[in-house]
Amino acid sequence: MSKLFIGGQWHVASSQDSIPVFAPATGEQYATIGRGQAEDIDLAVKAARAALAGEWGRLSATERGRTLTRIGVKILDHIDELAGIEARDTGKPLALARKDIEALARYFEFYGGAADKVHGEVLPYLPGYSVTVQREPFGVVGHIIPWNYPAQMLGRTLGPALAMGNTSVVKPAEDACLTSLRVAELAVEAGLPAGVLNIVTGYGREAGAALAEHPGINLITFTGSPQVGTAIQTAAAKNYVKCVLELGGKSPQVVFADADLDKAVPIIVGAIIQNAGQTCSAGSRLLIQREVFDEVVARVAERFCQMRVGAPDSAPDCGPIITKAQFGRVNEFVAYCRDSGLPVLAEGILDAELPSAGYYVRPMMFGPVPRDHRLAREEVFGPVLAVLPFDDEDDAVALANGTEYGLVAAIWTENGARQQRLSRRLEGGQVFINCYGAGGGVELPFGGIRKSGHGREKGFMALEEFSLTKTVVSHHG
Repeated sequence: MSKLFIGGQWHVASSQDSIPVFAPATGEQYATIGRGQAEDIDLAVKAARAALAGEWGRLSATERGRTLTRIGVKILDHIDELAGIEARDTGKPLALARKDIEALARYFEFYGGAADKVHGEVLPYLPGYSVTVQREPFGVVGHIIPWNYPAQMLGRTLGPALAMGNTSVVKPAEDACLTSLRVAELAVEAGLPAGVLNIVTGYGREAGAALAEHPGINLITFTGSPQVGTAIQTAAAKNYVKCVLELGGKSPQVVFADADLDKAVPIIVGAIIQNAGQTCSAGSRLLIQREVFDEVVARVAERFCQMRVGAPDSAPDCGPIITKAQFGRVNEFVAYCRDSGLPVLAEGILDAELPSAGYYVRPMMFGPVPRDHRLAREEVFGPVLAVLPFDDEDDAVALANGTEYGLVAAIWTENGARQQRLSRRLEGGQVFINCYGAGGGVELPFGGIRKSGHGREKGFMALEEFSLTKTVVSHHG
């Protein structure tokens, strides 16, 4: 049984209980993790608090940055090992898992270099006064990370938190946490002081809830569903704790009649197929100008039908869904779409002789989808694409913005003026023009509005989210 990582040491969960770990590719159990609970969270918070008061709290920003950089190097030294763990734990293709580990390392590299680049301000004020604004760490940060990109999410939230001098308690998703445990071990080997990073595995309703409501936490970050995000905010509010939340999306790809389809089509398909559609920023709504609707549908459908679903080590376009529960939800949503009469425009290919207990689903493309249909409004979190027509710019904007989410959007047009108009009118945290995702973009601030959450991660803006300002006023006459 895997243990909890607290204070730089391995601990058996106080419950003496464990949680089974299943391989999405086969549906078979292959490991167990510790079932951490409130007692373990409390121990981890105390370890993080002690580290903040100890060596880590006394380090200069430059030395913190050097530590993060060493962690990044250590991760790359173990990339094959970590990619193998990630692929088995999540079911994603091995090539994609390897890219995720590269991104994990990149977060530590980026924030390692950024740690000593956060400057304060000198404010002009009254004669006889000097005023400075300084940035300081929040203290102990609680991180509740999801199962879809566990390695990437670990780096995305830890990098800026540690760069700003905070210490951390991480509650990874019980469905995919083995990479996090190994990275914590490697981080200590790279010189991270004991207690700066603590990993408590367990169920969200136990360990996650205990972390969100712990009075010793100064900031909470969470990526997941809006429903759980609401519960976390409610728990944190009792202690007046700030939350940074990324809660999913229903992101549109808006294709105009003048779009370069040779460039657009592969990216449109990849944006819903990647990670079996289990991506918060997946391009799950394809909005096509009516005059080219049939042409675009035909070209996207042709490519869609070539998408192959297979085991992680078979280099598929699409791996399995990560959990049995999510597998059931995706299948129920697809069945609902079929039963409601939505036309199936295309579907992917399942490899022959896949394990019968594996969580494999065919990528599905439905359309035209009525604007009030569930598929046009709700997040599936699977490889299911909704196709909708629009008439003109105003109609496209109304349709694109017409959900409770607001995370990412893409505009496909060769008209430069339209690119600028639409980029201002589309609502969300990121808008891409003739591209999508831009390779992950560690440097690009990321986050949403409305049900997609609030706060920003990635880029230099994350350093502001993970730090407090202190205004110092000196009267010298």
